[in-house]
Amino acid sequence: MNQLEQIYNNAEVNTKIKILEDVDRYLGSKEMMPSYKEYLSERFHYIDQIWVNVWLNKITVKISKQEKKKYLSEKGYETENVDRKIINHLFRTEMRDFQPFNTLDWLNDMFESKNEDWAERYAKARAHYLQKAKEEELQRKKYRIREDIEEKIDEIIERDYSLLYLHIRHMASKQLASDFKNKIRYLKVDTFALEEKLEETGSFDADDYSIMGDFFEELTGNIHKALYWGKGYFEYETFYYVYKNNLSGFLSDSLQTLVLQNLPHHLYDEYEEIYEKPLTGKSVKKLIAHILQDLNDSFFESIQEEYVKDLLKLADIPFIPEVHKELLEKDIADRERKKAEEQAEQQRKKEEEERMLAYIFGQEYSPSVERAKRYVLHIGETNTGKTHHALEGMKSASSGMYLAPLRLLALEVYDKLNREAVPCSLKTGEEEKEVTGSEHLSCTVEMFYEKDYYDVIVIDEAQMITDKDRGFSWYKAITKANANEVHIIGSRSAKSMMLQLLGDADIELNEYSRDIPLEVEAKEFKFAHVRKGDALICFSRKRVLETASRLQQEGHSVSMIYGAMPPETRKKQVQRFIKGETSIIVSTDAIGMGLNLPIRRIVFLENEKFDGTKRRTLTSQEVKQIAGRAGRKGLYNIGKVAFTKDIKRMMALLEMEDAPVHSFAIAPTNTVFERFQRYYRDLGTFFELWDKFESPRGTKKAALTEERDLYERIRGTEIEAKLGLMDLYGFLHLPFSKKEHDLIRQWEETMYAIIDGEELPEPRIKNRNLEELELTYKAIGLHLLFLYRLDQKTEALYWERLREEISDHVHERLKTDITELFRKCRKCGKKLPWEHEYQICDECHSSRSRRRYHYYKR
Repeated sequence: MNQLEQIYNNAEVNTKIKILEDVDRYLGSKEMMPSYKEYLSERFHYIDQIWVNVWLNKITVKISKQEKKKYLSEKGYETENVDRKIINHLFRTEMRDFQPFNTLDWLNDMFESKNEDWAERYAKARAHYLQKAKEEELQRKKYRIREDIEEKIDEIIERDYSLLYLHIRHMASKQLASDFKNKIRYLKVDTFALEEKLEETGSFDADDYSIMGDFFEELTGNIHKALYWGKGYFEYETFYYVYKNNLSGFLSDSLQTLVLQNLPHHLYDEYEEIYEKPLTGKSVKKLIAHILQDLNDSFFESIQEEYVKDLLKLADIPFIPEVHKELLEKDIADRERKKAEEQAEQQRKKEEEERMLAYIFGQEYSPSVERAKRYVLHIGETNTGKTHHALEGMKSASSGMYLAPLRLLALEVYDKLNREAVPCSLKTGEEEKEVTGSEHLSCTVEMFYEKDYYDVIVIDEAQMITDKDRGFSWYKAITKANANEVHIIGSRSAKSMMLQLLGDADIELNEYSRDIPLEVEAKEFKFAHVRKGDALICFSRKRVLETASRLQQEGHSVSMIYGAMPPETRKKQVQRFIKGETSIIVSTDAIGMGLNLPIRRIVFLENEKFDGTKRRTLTSQEVKQIAGRAGRKGLYNIGKVAFTKDIKRMMALLEMEDAPVHSFAIAPTNTVFERFQRYYRDLGTFFELWDKFESPRGTKKAALTEERDLYERIRGTEIEAKLGLMDLYGFLHLPFSKKEHDLIRQWEETMYAIIDGEELPEPRIKNRNLEELELTYKAIGLHLLFLYRLDQKTEALYWERLREEISDHVHERLKTDITELFRKCRKCGKKLPWEHEYQICDECHSSRSRRRYHYYKR
């Protein structure tokens, strides 16, 4: 190992150097020359150890791991898969006795019996030691004199701190007066936007500013370089930098002069004696450098808080410390008084705002039950007959109203009651069907109006009270129901919340359990296992259509359900499954609410869903709501549930005890708007106050995100100017899909037609494919929302019929379009196998991975 020999030679040289350094240190510290034997007797152990330390350190660092392993292997050690620390330890152990260098022999050759050489070494070492001691003593004296001077400087600053600030304040006042007189004011822009040419807006006016900090934000018209996060940028200069730099320079000069004038003479003499040169202003600047930054920051912060008008008055007054001190004290007193007045005013406004918020919002959201004489709770799992029992109570009443979470369910109850010879009307916002002689009404929960009286009111899916956007509709219906008897249907999780809301009311509690048990299959579901009566669940329209297409191509007849599907189409799809025209149903979680179907087995193709923000695992309540649709008494006496993966985890969610609901959602009401209009008239302020209002304990505010987004489109336009506050909010609150750009545009065009007194623009009819038909259905639905809100019922009948035709077209297109579907790579469009887990093909995935690799490598 040539490298080993080279390291050995280097270690030998370094060892000799360290020994001679030790000799010099030892000799230099002695007033009388010790003998060579005396040195050896005291330093022998250290000298002996020097070689080992130098040699082992060098050999450990310089020799590579591979060379160490090779050397150790030759010595018979096992080195494969051995930790680096162990390799180093073994190697150092082997090297410890490798050709040891005899330090004592070498040192004896140098000095033993060589008294003259030893004496010469002592003389040089002692001289060097004494010279170094002299230099160190001088440095100590310099340090002491600097400490004495700095201590005196601190005393001077503490004594004359106010005087220094008076100087700075006067300087700033003269600079400000000059700038107001001579400088041009520019329109404020982003300081980094150098491509924008500055626009002059005239001269400065003291009335435009309160404190100096406000003025410092103005632009000087120049460009300068500034540092941000350690990088230099060019930007438009503000007066902040000008005044800060000027203040820093002026303070440095003022403090330097003050120190030179007030230092005691003996410090000047001592400084000159030690440094062999006089104490000058330049030297003082170095001594005050560490103090100057803090002092500068403190003074500049005070200057920023000065009132602009106070400094402008100060500019023409000659600098007489006593006069300026008196003026500063008066200005500070006035400033404190103004601040106290401002704080008192702010506190008054805050208290006034709190009273206003309590008046506008607080009274409306204190849980209280009004009007209803008796409440009947129907609490239990999905598919346990809760809704059936509640409707039976409503059917036998002289008048009744059913409140549904979905338009589809309102339609189902409307059809059911009329089939059973109970005349029932329908009202969902998008359609109104008046039935002659009807005393019963089926509607969506948003259509509830608290002043309408019914003998019996049925409120379905009460656990929806927690929904952040729609929950308040359930809260209002439950607490404001004007009826002799109110039936509330909900899951077990809603029980405690319902009892809390109803308080001391007359309550009958009916709890339901499934007659048909659920059984989770032990094996993971595969498509080859699909059977008649299965409901396959996934969580996107695209996945529903792809799955249905796959099943049809494999010879199965399929019904489909998804959120964007028209309710009439959904009804037809469901009827085909019920009648046995289709053997399998593919659905999103829309199946979990209100649809009682002859389902043998619920199959979860996915365990996660996108909730509008992120993709997450299904909740226990979601799994139960969907899985509960399995089983039909007399047909399937066991409801089966299957998963494609993570069976144990999903089974745990299914068997988990329902967590009780502890809070409900609140949203603005007509009463809230009526109170608000006693103070303000614009929705922008309303949204601001809604944000400030602290939701009472046990409640959570609706975000009103969609209403705000729509409002921003028409804020400050004729629409806002010509419509009353409550009318405008009513139009913002219309229940349509506000994520569809075409529908947003239609809404806006219709709003302009309303305020201009023109006919409402007709929705655009598109029918080239399934997506366009579904969008057309939504567009007609939005048009109907406007027509019914404007009481144009005759016109609405035509569009209802047209919408039914569109629904029929959707139904037919589902039959044809599904057969042509296939899974394809979203990147290249290549056809993918049905079993392929991802949305892109392997080739595109590999290509993307290679690009990422090269990107990070660069």
